[in-house]
Amino acid sequence: MSSIATPPNVIHLAKPTPSRHELTEFEDGECYPLELADILINAYSRPGELVFDPFVGSGTTLVAAQAAGRRGLGLEIHAERVEWCRARLDDPSWVRHGDATIMEAYTLPTVDLVLTSPPYMTRLHHPENPLTGYQTTDGDYLRYLTELANVFKSAVALLRPNGKLVVNIANMIDAGHVTSLAWDMAARLHTIADFEREIVIDWEPAPDWITMDYCLVYTKRM
Repeated sequence: MSSIATPPNVIHLAKPTPSRHELTEFEDGECYPLELADILINAYSRPGELVFDPFVGSGTTLVAAQAAGRRGLGLEIHAERVEWCRARLDDPSWVRHGDATIMEAYTLPTVDLVLTSPPYMTRLHHPENPLTGYQTTDGDYLRYLTELANVFKSAVALLRPNGKLVVNIANMIDAGHVTSLAWDMAARLHTIADFEREIVIDWEPAPDWITMDYCLVYTKRM
């Protein structure tokens, strides 16, 4: 499938003002706004196709999919978030309460696009485990990378032939220590799917905790 509207190599975005949805206990999405999700969905899927997000979070991917005339499906580990995100959608069944790390335990359909911004972790001083929704303190950066790569491997298995995996992910700085999360994850993603391109996200103003933000685009390996 050829892209409908191929994104540029650099996407320029203004740091968004939190929406009414984000001014809650579920505040997030600072660097994964609807505008970015809309660009990617229109580039890598067609109307009526199914967009999957294994980390629903605040629901950005699914809300953008709905607005673009796509179908959506996603997993979210927080029961409270599930209900909150369902309220943002015309079809609440798009959001399933589930753990992305055991994706094979669920009956999921073939999808046309996997698009997500996964939960982040710094390599130092981060005991909270992103893959349990930051609900446990057994965080370990190398294990996190391995488990996150396994999530993407399972998600790619759901893709139709030549379907795209698009991951919004950043390199970060915290207390003077840089975490090259985007590069570390890219090294693992290269073993799962065929790398197509990276897109740089140029924020104005730039968040002070990000050194560089990317969307990594992969094609299902045949």
